[in-house]
Amino acid sequence: MATPTQPDVPVPDAPTTTEPALSAAEGALRERAEGHLRALAGESARLREDQWTAIHALVAEHRRALVVQRTGWGKSAVYFVATALRRAEGAGPTVIVSPLLALMRNQIAAAERAGIRARTINSSNTTAWESTYAEVSQGLVDVLLVSPERLNNPEFRDRVLPELAAGAGLVVIDEAHCVSDWGHDFRPDYRRIRSLLHDLPDGVPVLATTATANERVTHDVAEQLQAGADRADTLVLRGSLERESLSLGVAELPDPTARLSWLAEHLPKIPGSGIVYTLTVSAAAETARFLTEQGLEVLPYTGQTDPDERGLAEDALLGNRVKALVATSALGMGFDKPDLGFVVHLGAPQSPISYYQQVGRAGRGVERAEVVLLPGREDVRIWEYFAGLSFPPEETVRQALQALAESDRPLSTASLETRVDLRRTRLEQMLKVLDVDGAVRRVRGGWTATGEPWTYDAERYAAVSAAREREQRAMLDYVSTDTCRMEFLRRQLDDPAAEPCGRCDVCTGQYWPTDVDTGRRQAAADHLDRPGTPLAPRRQWPSGMNTLGVSLSGKIPENLRAGEGRALGRLTDIGWGTELRRVFAEDAPDTPVDERLLQGVVRVLAAWGWENRPVGVVAMPSLSRPTLVGDLAARISELGRLAPLGSLSYRTPAGPGPRRHNSAMRLEQVYNALVVDPALADRVAELQRDTPGPILLVDDQTDTGWSLTVGAALLRKAGAPEVLPLTLSTTGG
Repeated sequence: MATPTQPDVPVPDAPTTTEPALSAAEGALRERAEGHLRALAGESARLREDQWTAIHALVAEHRRALVVQRTGWGKSAVYFVATALRRAEGAGPTVIVSPLLALMRNQIAAAERAGIRARTINSSNTTAWESTYAEVSQGLVDVLLVSPERLNNPEFRDRVLPELAAGAGLVVIDEAHCVSDWGHDFRPDYRRIRSLLHDLPDGVPVLATTATANERVTHDVAEQLQAGADRADTLVLRGSLERESLSLGVAELPDPTARLSWLAEHLPKIPGSGIVYTLTVSAAAETARFLTEQGLEVLPYTGQTDPDERGLAEDALLGNRVKALVATSALGMGFDKPDLGFVVHLGAPQSPISYYQQVGRAGRGVERAEVVLLPGREDVRIWEYFAGLSFPPEETVRQALQALAESDRPLSTASLETRVDLRRTRLEQMLKVLDVDGAVRRVRGGWTATGEPWTYDAERYAAVSAAREREQRAMLDYVSTDTCRMEFLRRQLDDPAAEPCGRCDVCTGQYWPTDVDTGRRQAAADHLDRPGTPLAPRRQWPSGMNTLGVSLSGKIPENLRAGEGRALGRLTDIGWGTELRRVFAEDAPDTPVDERLLQGVVRVLAAWGWENRPVGVVAMPSLSRPTLVGDLAARISELGRLAPLGSLSYRTPAGPGPRRHNSAMRLEQVYNALVVDPALADRVAELQRDTPGPILLVDDQTDTGWSLTVGAALLRKAGAPEVLPLTLSTTGG
């Protein structure tokens, strides 16, 4: 690990008012608190008044408190100081529910500097869990950081959590806005915290902290903090959200090529190191590769990055060994680097509140930090693409509850996929919410229905969706505003003290230049124009297919498996994605493939590097874009001098029916719908006799991959020695 950075270090407030006189006991407590703070943050540190108010409420009054304060204000100092005071009184360890590994690593380092023994339980250190539990039982741990996902793990919930709740000296919920489904970053696992709070013994203080909560979220979180409490008086300490070091600006550039070249030109000129945020995983990877090619020291950081690599990337940024991390929102909360010099967004987040949180990583320990937004015309399309995480319709929820109620055993999420048409991630989120609501329970082996009555709160779910839409419109307004940008963000967070900052581009009239170097722009264009995304073949059938009447299980036999395929690009790419999103928009007409996309596909084929050159082309049947798919297959056949073999067929004119969204149901659809008609089978067999070799299987786009998997298996049965899928687009982060 790199040298640990300082935690939220409180800067002395200007003495505008006389501090209230303290009793002798309060004075002694404050003196001890100040001593612990100095051990944590240095000899010059002293408590802010709201920090002291929170600490006193927790330690002396055993209250529940919600602290809504800007990043860098010193929220972690409150719970570390309160921990030291509570432990000195003989209280049990502090349990901190913390959302991200980056936050955990920083906080453990900060705690150890103050002599506070901290441990963590999360998905990256499973081998240490038992020894950590033993240390907690022996009183050797002062702070235990727990990821929210652990709270919904059956073994942890039933075996470990009751003991922790019974013995905790303080409970802390960090990034508490995640508790509220009104918040911009609601996480179902956080809802389990209500059960934790409800089971706490009387007198255990609770602290919730966040920097990003408007009035509605603040009220919701404060209300949820009262679960199991014997009095309804959560202390709410809400301060100004002004960030005097941040200089906000927007640079509107015409296309992704211009934005990438702008980054390459301007990042080296901005002092210090920082973060470049992107909206998608693929954009982070593409941007990091381009900036590296341009000579900048950068690393990608996404939710798909290996955990060890994420740790190394964090250390590299903390040690200023890289200019920037190119990151998704996986680096959104808790990364603690006070001297972070800039945050640049390549594309706008969906919410001004989310944007405020991410830019809040910068400028905590420097006088000036640059914050620049490079919005894209494709941002709204990308927001729409990721908008499918709202709570499912009532019919779907009832279907899941009925399936669980009718089962005589727990059902795994994979088993439920054969009964409920939701993708795995969305299904799990729904089940977690139902778990907290008491309608289902997670147990060993999966999920069971509790039989408790449950009401679908359609009005609330609709209101939350409407709030998300308002946030998106507000983000567009931020881009075009002619008033102070910091004031705009603070008003979105209901900061009553919001006023012009005097530092942003609107206030000063000093805007970032939008001219880009011609040479760099050409380099960016060449980079983004590189086509080709691998399509990994499916190797395993989904479990539980017999429930759907499909006798497929286990590994897909080698002699039926597709080879590794290729797509021209991802729908979420910042290069080819722009054109692909246009082609596949709901209102886009079905037309022959345009010349630019075709030439991109030709370049994909030229760079493929296959062991054996394909000898023929087969098209997938399409009900939505038959002209596009048919023309694409025909043009590839003509240009590549490959035998045009025709198309797979559907058993009925209706095809597979309305598209299913999860793997099991989609496989059942296409398995029962796709066929190789006798004429196609004869052509494949004849070609293999005369000119043996692989077959290209052409489609417009792939999502779950099961259509191509089944199509490849059918062609393999018909005699094709290898089937290579080829599509224009694939979905992806």
